[in-house]
Amino acid sequence: MQWDKEAVFNALGDFTRRRIIDELSERNEMTLYELMARLIMKHRLSISRQAVAKHLAVLESAGLVNSEKRGKYRVIVFNREPLKHLL
Repeated sequence: MQWDKEAVFNALGDFTRRRIIDELSERNEMTLYELMARLIMKHRLSISRQAVAKHLAVLESAGLVNSEKRGKYRVIVFNREPLKHLL
C-alpha cells in the first residue's frame, strides 16, 4: 500500500500526536480510556477526550493508527507500516 508521506509528516508535526504515538508504540494497542490516563499522568497533559479524539482522527487518516470497537470500548492500534515506508 502506498502511504501519503505528507499526511504522515503532518500528523507527526504535533507534540500531542507524537506523545500518542509514543504511548501506542510501547503497548501497541490501548483503549481510549487507557490512552487518556497515560497522557494525563505520564506526560502531564491537560487534554479533553474530544481533543484526543480529534488527534486520533488525524493519525488515523495518515494510517498511523487504526481504531475498532470492542464491546463498549474503542481500542486504538498502532500501525508501524507508514513509518517504515518513510525510511
